[in-house]
Amino acid sequence: MKLLALDTSSEGCSAALLVDGEISERFEIAPRGHTRLLMPMVRELLAEKSLVPADLDALAFACGPGSFTGIRIATGVVQGLAWGLDVPVVPVSSLATVALGAMETLDLNDGDTVAVAFDARMGEVYWGCFARRDGLPVLQGKERVCPPSLVALEGESGRWVGAGQGWRFREEMPAEVAGRVVTVDDTLVPRAAWVARLAEAGYRQGQAVPAEMAQPVYIRDEVAWKKLPGRD
Repeated sequence: MKLLALDTSSEGCSAALLVDGEISERFEIAPRGHTRLLMPMVRELLAEKSLVPADLDALAFACGPGSFTGIRIATGVVQGLAWGLDVPVVPVSSLATVALGAMETLDLNDGDTVAVAFDARMGEVYWGCFARRDGLPVLQGKERVCPPSLVALEGESGRWVGAGQGWRFREEMPAEVAGRVVTVDDTLVPRAAWVARLAEAGYRQGQAVPAEMAQPVYIRDEVAWKKLPGRD
């Protein structure tokens, strides 16, 4: 299988190419550079494997939640490529990508659970809990957006860990949440390599959709909220 994955849902910009189970990636922290960097990354990855876009079997992208502007960039690129190449798209939760990253970097076991938090601005966090099953994250409950004071752990676990930059607000979270989490990595952001790994599994589970159905997931209903100066 040959799958191209994209992520621009946070301050990180990345592209990854999965070819027969092996993943190569380009990643850069560039809050304002997604549009400039993304397609050169794609061209470099394809050239390294002596491939052209027509060789791809599927595309994938981190569909959100995250930066509204960033999510729209990846959505537009993946839709354009999918239409032009006539290949399906696998949308992947941005929260799930960080859960997978935590599971890999923090060496978790099946049954352990990751509570992922992103900074959603406006005094809120994007929140999702994911149990590790066969090495992959499985959502417990629903993804949501809320103030840090209202987050809750969902699902049973022998061990809880926290991941994502929203954990910088740990002191504002309920004591029963912060107290049960044994370790936190608040540096993790979504990466296309994790998107590719989840998309490979999703493709085999029938989660691929046509280009027009590859839509962003904002979670927050007020997409057209009034921006504060300097905020996305």
